[in-house]
Amino acid sequence: MPGPGHHPETVFVLDFGSQYSQLIARRIREQRVYCELVPGTTPWSQLEARRPVGLVLSGGPASVYAPAAPRADPKILRAGVPVLGICYGMQLIAHELGGEVAPADKREYGPAMLEVVDADCLFAGLGAQLPVWMSHGDRVLKLPPGFRVLARSGNSPVAAMGDGQGRFGIQFHPEVLHTPQGREILGNFLYRVCGCRGTWTPGSFVAEAVCSIREQVGDGRVLCALSGGVDSSVAATLVHRAIGDRLTCIFVDNGLLRREEPQRVLDVLHGTLDMDIRHIDASERFLTALRGVTDPEQKRLVVGRVFVEVFEEQARALGAGQGADFLAQGTLYPDVIESTAGDTFPGAARIKTHHNVGGLPAGLRFRLIEPLRYLFKDEVRAVGLELGLPEDLVFRQPFPGPGLAVRCLGEITPERLRVLRDADWVVVDEIKRNGLYRQVWQSFAILTPIRTVGVMGDDRTYANLVAVRVVTSEDAMTADWARLPYEVLARISNRIVNEVEGVNRVVFDITSKPPGTIEWE
Repeated sequence: MPGPGHHPETVFVLDFGSQYSQLIARRIREQRVYCELVPGTTPWSQLEARRPVGLVLSGGPASVYAPAAPRADPKILRAGVPVLGICYGMQLIAHELGGEVAPADKREYGPAMLEVVDADCLFAGLGAQLPVWMSHGDRVLKLPPGFRVLARSGNSPVAAMGDGQGRFGIQFHPEVLHTPQGREILGNFLYRVCGCRGTWTPGSFVAEAVCSIREQVGDGRVLCALSGGVDSSVAATLVHRAIGDRLTCIFVDNGLLRREEPQRVLDVLHGTLDMDIRHIDASERFLTALRGVTDPEQKRLVVGRVFVEVFEEQARALGAGQGADFLAQGTLYPDVIESTAGDTFPGAARIKTHHNVGGLPAGLRFRLIEPLRYLFKDEVRAVGLELGLPEDLVFRQPFPGPGLAVRCLGEITPERLRVLRDADWVVVDEIKRNGLYRQVWQSFAILTPIRTVGVMGDDRTYANLVAVRVVTSEDAMTADWARLPYEVLARISNRIVNEVEGVNRVVFDITSKPPGTIEWE
């Protein structure tokens, strides 16, 4: 699995609970430098073994002078590796190295104007006045020995500081779009301070992944969970490039797919991927296991458990001995972050258990191969294009692993799935008809457990309420509701009510992420 130990240029973001931590990692990766998010309390000995070229200390909600405030290993600031502290990270550097941090007389939240007083290398070529985004209530009152002021703002006399030895602190957030020159500031840190060369590209990732998979598998055999989406297709292609015909792909129809999807997926896969693909119809088995289950977390766990049972049976059916020893799947970085937060990142909440991460049962007999585990969706798509996969497959909208189980709120029955499939078909069809499919991140229908009164043909109805969800996003870590033209919304609503039996009301979800998630369950 490409990831830890496989990148000659690695930057770590030490996460102290900032809502923007994942965004920092993304911005660094956009500079063609591999970056990984780790807990802020990670010991230096663990990081040192990976030979990082730079470290970034994230923001966070705590105050450094509070007794229970999270702390970085003191060795990190004295290891000779370039460090950039952002917001709380800057205050932590000041506090740990002999400066002073205290509550500000006036908090700074939102836009501010930065006055650069010492361009140094961090602000090289960016001008003397920079609009930035602030979000803090504390400020640095006294610089640590050896540091000097690089920039200030109206409420922060020390808005940026540096010691000339590769240690910097900035009070604003360069990772957000509201700091227009934030990418250039991070680029200056990466290239002028850390000496990066920008070698992390889709092509280099493919070479690293293939080599790593080949080393991990040896002479073994691999099963791959193939759904027809870009994640599993890219993962399968990487594994196939590494080990050839010792890969067997399993496409499982779990009864939770969209209308006509099983056949359409198989047609695409057989026409695109030159590998052994086996179709298993386990729909009755999944629906039986989900009967009466209404809790969303329990649904995910049930789907994960039955998936593994099916794959273990297929492994035994491959032939003599133990069959396949490895299970490959298209796990992405957001899946890992949302599923393991609280375990991996103390103080962070677990948002939901993704069926392919926290939903896997204990005692799994397979060894996992997850070549995309450290990638965001847009990075996976770039790798897919590098591998030569067709654009229709690469840019297919994400579909949750548990399928319609997490879009059918409440009990899952064949009739309720029929209603949901028909409504979802209308939503996607209209999005495509209006040329919006590639412009939005996801578009789908949700069947709610709510029934409402209506009137159709002069008769009273008491039928289902369907919600429509269409969002824009870059990586699914954050999202906003798509501002669809009214005529498109009107057409979607009209078609669902007229074409989907059992529905008499349609609503449009206008919730961003956060506070909501993209999927309702």
